[in-house]
Amino acid sequence: METIAYLQCPTGIAGDMFLGALVSIDVPLEYIDHALKSLNFDEEYTLRQETVQRQGQTATKIHVNLNHHRHHHHRHLPEIKNLINKGNLPPQVKENSIAIFQQLAIAEGKVHGISPEKVHFHEVGATDAIVDIVGTCLGLDYLNIQKLYCSALPTGGGTIKADHGILPVPVPAVLQLWQTRQIPIYSNGINKELVTPTGAAIVTTLAEDFGQPPSMKLKKMGFGAGSQDLAIPNILRLWLGEKETVDNLETIAVLETQIDDTNPQIFGYLLEELLKIGAKDVFTQPVSMKKSRLGILLTVICDVEKIDQCEMLIFRETTTIGIRRQIQQRKALEREIKTITTKYGDIRVKIAKNASEILNIQTEYEDCSIVARKHNIPLHIICAEVKKIANDIN
Repeated sequence: METIAYLQCPTGIAGDMFLGALVSIDVPLEYIDHALKSLNFDEEYTLRQETVQRQGQTATKIHVNLNHHRHHHHRHLPEIKNLINKGNLPPQVKENSIAIFQQLAIAEGKVHGISPEKVHFHEVGATDAIVDIVGTCLGLDYLNIQKLYCSALPTGGGTIKADHGILPVPVPAVLQLWQTRQIPIYSNGINKELVTPTGAAIVTTLAEDFGQPPSMKLKKMGFGAGSQDLAIPNILRLWLGEKETVDNLETIAVLETQIDDTNPQIFGYLLEELLKIGAKDVFTQPVSMKKSRLGILLTVICDVEKIDQCEMLIFRETTTIGIRRQIQQRKALEREIKTITTKYGDIRVKIAKNASEILNIQTEYEDCSIVARKHNIPLHIICAEVKKIANDIN
């Protein structure tokens, strides 16, 4: 089983919200605090958790309280990398934390026209950002989450006060980060900063994909609270579950269109041409369409990368003006082509197996038909002879 997690972000994401969701789901804050102390900057902050209510729903709020009597540096990226590398952290935590800061520094650098190494803005150098990012990576490692997925993200709106003055929301760095992964975004009508640069950097670096939840067995839920009270519960939801590994599972595309004004003779040619360009299967079915017109439903099964090629051929050869697409998964048996030597000649067979168990043997029609015509023997006799030999061999 593979441990996976999904972030549901109806009110966006910030580093402390993610950290709160992880603590809510059984990551001890003491474990995170102890590991962070190895970075030797714990005199700059104190860390605590609180159970809060957001619109009547319970969630965990993480507070990173800065010690204001201490001097806080606007650290550059090399300083942050050095800080993390010297810490007593699991290797994957170091790698992920540095990757997130690198992603954030690249985005900030592009916004301000400087190299990532020269970035020293509040969003990158602040103590709470280091706690949030490294703490989140510690939590993901503690739960052994192997793949992270994330929902589409709300844009927010309005303005915020930043080091460089008043900025529109989403702030430029967040927009830059979204662009790097082409993240699906939408407006939920809330004119507040909903996605922070730290939150955006974490998910754009670590998430496998964005959108709907993946197929999973849900085991636990974590709830991380945001700082603001909003029109809807300001809670980040972390779904923790398992993804079953299915052998021989492949992703395919299913293309469909129904046609009632194409010469039926065209379909024989079209089916042959679709198979020539790599379609896995093609078939037609008679259908009754509007106004009781008789039509043909054309279905094509192909690899995802063959969609455009197959659709263009259908458009070119038929009168259809629209083709439906579905992306599906199918389980396929292991297949092997063998050549069987018979008294009539060599004939290929397709052998289907599950592990080492043979479940099906099919003769190649074209080979059998050539031999049947050559020797003037019924086709079914040739097929039976080939299967008998193939069963004896295996």
